[in-house]
Amino acid sequence: MALRALTNVKTLGRLRHQQIRGLQTFTLPDLSYDYGALEPAISGEIMQLHHQKHHQTYITNYNKALEQLDDAIAKGDASTAVKLQSAINFNGGGHVNHSIFWKNLAPTREGGGEPPHGSLGWAIDQHFGSMEKLVAKMNAEGAAVQGSGWVWLAVDKELKRLVVETTANQDPLVTKGASLVPLVGIDVWEHAYYLQYKNVRPDYLKNIWKVINWKYASEVYEKECP
Repeated sequence: MALRALTNVKTLGRLRHQQIRGLQTFTLPDLSYDYGALEPAISGEIMQLHHQKHHQTYITNYNKALEQLDDAIAKGDASTAVKLQSAINFNGGGHVNHSIFWKNLAPTREGGGEPPHGSLGWAIDQHFGSMEKLVAKMNAEGAAVQGSGWVWLAVDKELKRLVVETTANQDPLVTKGASLVPLVGIDVWEHAYYLQYKNVRPDYLKNIWKVINWKYASEVYEKECP
């Protein structure tokens, strides 16, 4: 009985420590559509593996690194805290990027692929000349990413203009500028397309536009540029 009480006290102590330090764990977000709903542009097999395995792995490793960082800080272990930054940046970036990516996709029956109208459509025409020119630019820059990474359509909320950027590995868009807000992010890691498109990334980039959720992108744009 005394041992159980001591265990409970230790457990409560750890919980209080986590609450005081604001330690938070992250979980895999649900998708608003079925894995097979984006076919034929993206196969259900790819979507399931991408979501359940790859994204979950980033979250698991992110939570682990944050817990280790919390312990290092509590112990005053600056060396370990610094060493953990790489894992936190990589896995945290993977979680951030994929959480955006799922929202950037929608089945065609729910409006996926329908070009934006309103203020975002007008801004695309103003900054890139046309929707077709924007797609060509993003496809070219996405295909040119060496190794793994992302290609983004973003709004610079300070300059009030649209830009296309690429990021390496799992670097989130904010690493290219604090004022950049992602509207559309396309994952060009091989795990996003290889089972279906093999090593032909341009074909994947060509077809993913059929399921891009421009409604979501428009909502973000209108919020940042009212």
